[in-house]
Amino acid sequence: MSRHLMLTWLLVCVLVTPITAADKAKTVLLLGQKRDHPPGTHEYMSGLHVLAKCLQGVPELKATIINVDGPWPEGPQRIAGADGIVQYLGEGGRWMQEDAKRQEAIKQLVARGGAVVGLHWAIGAKDAQYIPLHLQWMGGMHGGPDRKYIVGEAQVDVANPEHPILRGVEGVRLNDEFYYRLKFSKSGTVTPLLKVQIEGSPETCAWAFERPDGGRSFGFGCMHDHGNWRITACRRLIAQGVLWTLKLPIPPEGLAVQVTEDDLKIRPDDRAAPSR
Repeated sequence: MSRHLMLTWLLVCVLVTPITAADKAKTVLLLGQKRDHPPGTHEYMSGLHVLAKCLQGVPELKATIINVDGPWPEGPQRIAGADGIVQYLGEGGRWMQEDAKRQEAIKQLVARGGAVVGLHWAIGAKDAQYIPLHLQWMGGMHGGPDRKYIVGEAQVDVANPEHPILRGVEGVRLNDEFYYRLKFSKSGTVTPLLKVQIEGSPETCAWAFERPDGGRSFGFGCMHDHGNWRITACRRLIAQGVLWTLKLPIPPEGLAVQVTEDDLKIRPDDRAAPSR
């Protein structure tokens, strides 16, 4: 076969090769750490395994769970190759910024319209220096020395029922550590999704953020207690928050998020880490 015919044959093979679902799939990294609270709370890795199970049936999505305790030297490269990140870990505002290479990788992820999701303590940081950049990326934050929180049981209500993240999600009574008086970005569009009454004021505890760069972020300040993963509304809200940030379709009736008792168990490798 002549060189010309060989090149023509190779070109035809490329053109007719079907694009599979795996080729089109978006990739999201589920980033967690070992718990930094008493057993049953801040069970980050165990919670991410529940979330992964809820996302398992989405054909356009590949979710990978990663424990990011320690330096995580390959982290910037992994983030550079992903379409989005979900953080369920301690002081997410600090974690995203304390390592210069990691911070730059997340900046680049955001700049190309990537998805950013934060759950519970991942939406916060103790030091106020982390607030400005975190707000650019997440849209909302439980940060700085003036941050407020309260532990208890309260009714959580849907704030914007027409938003796609809330399909099939109804109000629910949660026992949780509620962060309130959150700080929100003054640029982009922040849409409250869930609200809870604290000290007589309706406080946003979940939101969607359409960033000025065209990308999307989702934050949910609850999920302190591992037991809340048993609640269908919580699992659906979080899973659909991930899909929305990745610009993937959400079923009109809500995503099926069935899990088993084994899925909900606290994993033996979710041992306590040093307190942060």
